[in-house]
Amino acid sequence: MSVVVRDVLEHELDSIVAINNAAGPTILPLDAARVRWFYDHACYFRVAEVDGHLAGFLLGLDRNTDYASANYLWFRERYEDFLYIDRIVIARPYRGLGLGRIFYADVTSFAEVRVPLLACEVFLEPHDDVSLLFHATNGFQEVGQQVMPVINRRVSLQGKNLPSFPFVRDTYLNAGTGRLPDVPWLADRLHFVPAATRAAGGG
Repeated sequence: MSVVVRDVLEHELDSIVAINNAAGPTILPLDAARVRWFYDHACYFRVAEVDGHLAGFLLGLDRNTDYASANYLWFRERYEDFLYIDRIVIARPYRGLGLGRIFYADVTSFAEVRVPLLACEVFLEPHDDVSLLFHATNGFQEVGQQVMPVINRRVSLQGKNLPSFPFVRDTYLNAGTGRLPDVPWLADRLHFVPAATRAAGGG
């Protein structure tokens, strides 16, 4: 079995909608306009291919995104900086292959050189023991709870501290060039323009 994790491509957005909306009740639905918005604004938007077939995706947003999600806003009101996992979805034929752990290893590697916290939520109504255990064994802890408006479902707000970040911040981001080394595995998404650059008219 060959597994590749890479940035999403524009022509794959319809497939992302299909995978998302076939995932079941624990994943909120997407439409074409919303997935296009994520394509334009998510700092992390990667897919997994298994033997050349699209098998799942993970979306992550930084704290400077103009995003109205109640769970995202909960973190923005309480934390100075973070990467928020909006959703991870694995297509049904590819579940049980460990893709969730592969994605979480990848997003952690991406986040830990940029922010001190990785954030997400897990549904408590209905209670999702599998997801709670998955997050606990990936280093997440509950930092709060809330009932989501509109859908009226309680969620556990989860955070994972990234202890590598202070070293990266002090050695690279706040020193020298103020940038990470120019190597592919540290690069941002090619399509993504940071909010500060957009505000300055750079994209």
